[in-house]
Amino acid sequence: MIKLQARPEASRFWTYASPVLALLVTVVLGVLLFVALGKDPVRGLQVFFWEPLKSPYAIGELMVKATPLLIIALGLSVCFRSNVWNIGAEGQFVMGAIAAGGVALLASKTTGPWIVPLILLAGVAGGMLWSGITALLRDRFNANEILVSLMLVYVADMLLGYLVFGPWKDPNGYNFPQTKTFEAVTQIPRLMQGSRVNIGIVLALVGAAGLWMFMFRTFAGFRQEVSGLAPAAARYAGFSSRRALWVALLVSGGAAGLAGALEVAGPIGQLTPYVPAGYGFAAIIVAFVGRLHPVGVVFSAILMSMFYIGGELAQSRLGLPKSLTGVFQGLLLFNLLACDTLMAYRIRFFNPLGSTAAPPPAVAVKGAR
Repeated sequence: MIKLQARPEASRFWTYASPVLALLVTVVLGVLLFVALGKDPVRGLQVFFWEPLKSPYAIGELMVKATPLLIIALGLSVCFRSNVWNIGAEGQFVMGAIAAGGVALLASKTTGPWIVPLILLAGVAGGMLWSGITALLRDRFNANEILVSLMLVYVADMLLGYLVFGPWKDPNGYNFPQTKTFEAVTQIPRLMQGSRVNIGIVLALVGAAGLWMFMFRTFAGFRQEVSGLAPAAARYAGFSSRRALWVALLVSGGAAGLAGALEVAGPIGQLTPYVPAGYGFAAIIVAFVGRLHPVGVVFSAILMSMFYIGGELAQSRLGLPKSLTGVFQGLLLFNLLACDTLMAYRIRFFNPLGSTAAPPPAVAVKGAR
């Protein structure tokens, strides 16, 4: 039989080995899933783990998918390390896209390239505004930030739908719910010809380095983490838990808004009802698979983008539903939660029938010979 035995302290080894084991278990379950669907498992794994890496163009597309996941996950890492549970990054992503799209629509053929920084700043402001609502309700009324941030996702989606079906609808768009295509000058600059990779990936990597410096090499980062995880100790030390709340939500909201701006002014080039792509929810998995560490988040964002591209290829080449992407994401998350048990417990095997109880000790009776 198997028994879980509590460890005296958390295992440092399994802290980093648990995501690797979770990925291996996900691969094994993926093989079984392909077999159950009547597909070649080798071909299925090739679509998910080899096709996105086999050429420079494929790697470029991988970076395009990884950019919003990485940026959003970095912001969420600040939140989760501060014990603030922002589940509404998807809504902040949409609001950043709306704000950035509104600025992009103001551009004309005579507008200069100076508008690109304004588009990005508008995206950051839109995301911060949306997360600021959650911060305000949590701060003033002690509302649950999980529920508030999650419900605001649907409000953001409805606002996007209202705009693309109404006032921002392209009059020359043959009645499709979309804005006009943004002017070329509003496009996020690309890093190289023949690839869709833009400066967003540079901003994401700079953000990862900046987050590492902030969280692990500055007093402000230490104060931020302590204020969220131990409010009583933070108050005793003179730290403000309210400040930690606002910083965490505004940083994560601004990061999600920046990702939305990069998406609509980059690969998409206009606002449509399909701007919400699930990046805000997938970034939660990215953050935890990466152990809320900037370096780990970089690698987990690449892994998650492979799932996105693999799901699209599985649909076109294997005839499988695109929802297979969500299946792999869910499997990875649940396997990670299961494997994380090994950090606090060790597995022990024992045979309950292999040992017999010792006989009771003899009791001396007075007067017995």
